[in-house]
Amino acid sequence: MQFNTYDPGDFYDELFIEKGKPRPEAQLLIAKINSLPSGELEQRQQAAQNALMKLGATFNVYSDNQGTERIFPFDIIPRIVSALEWQWLEKGLKQRIAALNLFIGDIYGEQKIIADGIIPEYAIASATGFLKPCIGLKPPADVWCHITGTDLVRDKHGHWYVLEDNLRCPSGVSYVIENRRVMKSCFPELFGKMGIKPVDDYPSHLLETLLNLAPPHLTNPRVAVLTPGIYNSAYFEHSFLAQQMGVELVEGRDLVVVDGYLRMRTTKGLQRVDVIYRRIDDNFIDPLAFRPDSLLGVPGLMEVYRNRRVAIANALGTGVADDKGIYTYVPDIIRYYLDEDQIIPNVPTYRCWEEKDRNHVLGNLDKLVVKAVNEAGGYGMLVGPHATPEQREDFAGRIQENPRNYIAQPTLCLSRVPTIIKDEFAGCHVDLRPYILYGKEIYVHPGGLTRVALKKGSLVVNSSQGGGSKDTWVLFE
Repeated sequence: MQFNTYDPGDFYDELFIEKGKPRPEAQLLIAKINSLPSGELEQRQQAAQNALMKLGATFNVYSDNQGTERIFPFDIIPRIVSALEWQWLEKGLKQRIAALNLFIGDIYGEQKIIADGIIPEYAIASATGFLKPCIGLKPPADVWCHITGTDLVRDKHGHWYVLEDNLRCPSGVSYVIENRRVMKSCFPELFGKMGIKPVDDYPSHLLETLLNLAPPHLTNPRVAVLTPGIYNSAYFEHSFLAQQMGVELVEGRDLVVVDGYLRMRTTKGLQRVDVIYRRIDDNFIDPLAFRPDSLLGVPGLMEVYRNRRVAIANALGTGVADDKGIYTYVPDIIRYYLDEDQIIPNVPTYRCWEEKDRNHVLGNLDKLVVKAVNEAGGYGMLVGPHATPEQREDFAGRIQENPRNYIAQPTLCLSRVPTIIKDEFAGCHVDLRPYILYGKEIYVHPGGLTRVALKKGSLVVNSSQGGGSKDTWVLFE
C-alpha cells in the first residue's frame, strides 16, 4: 500500500496538504510508508492489533450481547501535530481549565458569576451535574478538576474548536499509552528521526497530582483507584492506571468508614486511605448522600470528604461543567474570571431553552447536530443531515418537551487522517482528546487520544459507536 492514489478531497487532512503533497511534519512518515514492500504495512497493522489484544486493551459495551469485552480498534497511521500548533493548543487548554476550576469553586461558594448576571441561575440549578450537597465544600488548594479530558475538533479550514469538556471521570488515556507502545515496535526508526514527544510518563504525572492532594504532614499517603468493577466500560483503564502508579485498585465493598476516616480492607486489617482517584460518577459514590440504591459507593464517604479527611479526584460536583449547556457559557466564564478572550473557541452552539435558538433549531434540524446535554459516548444525538425524517420528527418532540436537555451545533466537516480500510487508504474523520492534570500547576500531556470514525463517511468517533483510535505524534520542533 502506498499513498500515490490517496486523495484528501475537500477536507482538511492532517497529513496531506493536497493529493501527493504531504504536510512538512508528515514527510518522513509518508516516505517511510511508501518505501515499504508490498503487504508490509498490512502485516504491521495486524501485528499492532495482535499486540493490543495481548496487552488486554479492551473496553465494554453495555448494550452488546456478543461478550463483555472487545478490543479497541486501532489504526496504524498516526496523526501528527506540529510543535508550534501544540504550543498554541497547550496555552488554550491551560486557560480553559484555570477558568473552569474557578467557576466550579464559585458556584459551590459565593456564586458571584450568578449575582453579576453572567450566567442565569436557572442554567446552573437545572444542570443535573450541579450537586447541592457540594455547596460549601473546599477541596485541597481549591482545585476541583484534577483530571480533564477536553475534546477538540478541526473544521474543513483547519481551525481548532473545543467540542466538549469531560471533568467527571474522563477515560481513554490508557489507550494513548498502549497505542504508543505498539507504534514504537511498528516504526522504531521514525521515533529517533522525527523527535516525537513521549507519552509513557503520564502515570507518574498522575500520581504526583494525586499525592499533591494529601495533607503535607503525611509522610507516606495512601492512594487508591476506586472502580465500579469489571463490568464498567473503562475497567481496563482503571486497572492499568492503578498498576502503572503502583497503588491499590479498590471497589466500594473494599472500603469502609471507621472513626471518621476512610479505610481499606486488607489481609493485615483496616488501612487508612488518604486520596481516592474515583472512576465512579458522583451520584453513586455515597448512598447516604446521593443515590440510596447505589451498591458501588461507600456509605459515609461524603462526610469524611467534607471533613477533609480524604481527598477525592476529581472533586465531587465537577460534573456541572460536563453539562453541554454550561459549555455554551465557557467564553463568558473565561472572560469573567481571567479577563481574557477565549484562545480555543467553542463550536457555535444553540441553547434550545432559549426561544429564539429553539425556533431556529426546530426549523433547521436537517442541517444541525442535536445533543442531549448529559449524554456521552455518541448517545442521545441526532446528526441532522444523516437522519431520517422520522428521526428528526422524534427529536423535535424531545426538544419541545424538555428544551433544557438539548443543544444544537452546525455540522462540522471534521478533519480527516488517512486510515486503512479494506486494504486501501481512506480519509476518516477524527477528533482529539488531550488530558490535562491540575496539581501544583496545570500540566497538558502531549498529544492525547485521537479517535477515528471507522465507518465510511461517519462523523461519530466514539468506540461504542464503531470508532477506533490512532497514535498522536506531537513533535518537539
